This record gives sequence, structure tokens and C-alpha cells, in this order.
Amino acid sequence: MPVVVRYSDGGGLTPKQRAVREQVRFEAAGLFARQVAPPGVAKQLRVPRKSAYAWYAAWREGGVESVRSKGPSGRSSRMGPAWRAWLAQALEQGPSAHGWVQDQRWTTARVAVLVARRFHVRFSDAQIWRILHQMGFTVQVPVHRVAERDEQAVATWVKEVWPRVERR
Repeated sequence: MPVVVRYSDGGGLTPKQRAVREQVRFEAAGLFARQVAPPGVAKQLRVPRKSAYAWYAAWREGGVESVRSKGPSGRSSRMGPAWRAWLAQALEQGPSAHGWVQDQRWTTARVAVLVARRFHVRFSDAQIWRILHQMGFTVQVPVHRVAERDEQAVATWVKEVWPRVERR
């Protein structure tokens, strides 16, 4: 029978996801206080036994507060809020403002070059994508338009020529 694990080791959690995990640890502390053994806690909360034993040891040493979240693990990103604000503004200016005139699309490689030029820090394409995603940017399918497009000529064509062509 497969084991369903509710407390997987995913990493890179959002604050909301960390709060959910912390709530599971608080539930475990409550069960420990009611004399439920770690294997029973693991089964009841659908978490690995190893986690239940680690929480039990922490709870025994320091009580409920010892199972509280210590915040996100790992090193914090070098791409801090000030850098992100600058990047958002630079992306709004468009690629041509930063030297890419042939193709008016942002790619992760171009964004990485832009960041490296400004801050002298290199990020991989995957890191750039993660940063952009955290900033609220999404993948977009670009509209292919020539940079020298004459909007007046297009509007005239749509208004005068297209109705004649469409009637056929």
C-alpha cells in the first residue's frame, strides 16, 4: 500500500505554505502533549516518522515554541527589493531601450544580461525565470509586429480596403 505524505520536502515555499507546515507542527505538539507517541503522530498527520521524531525531540526540549518556523531556509537571494524595482522599470522600457533593436521580445537570457550589466552578478536562465515569476511576470506569446509599423496606414487599410476584400 503506497504511503501518502502530507509533509513533503519541496523547498522554495511561499509564506502561506510555510504557515501551513508550521500548523502541522503545532498539531503534532498538541498530540505530544496528549501523550501520543511519534509513530502515532506521524500516522495521524500523514508525515514521515523522521519528522515526527525530530519534532518530538524539539518539543521535549523547548515546548510548543520550539516547533515554530524559523523562516525560509537557505541563502537569501542577491536580487533584493531595490534590484527588483529597477528590473521592473527596465523591463517596462522595452528591449530596444537596452540595445536589442532587432527583436522586441524579452527572453530570460536577455534579462540575465541586463542584470549582469547593471549589477555585475550573473544569474542562470532558471534563476531569472524564478525571479521574474516571483515579480509577477508571465510567459507571453509575442505579437509579431515590425518596429517601423505605420499605424495610420494599417487603420486606413482596415477601414477602406478590407471591407472590399471581405465582400468577395
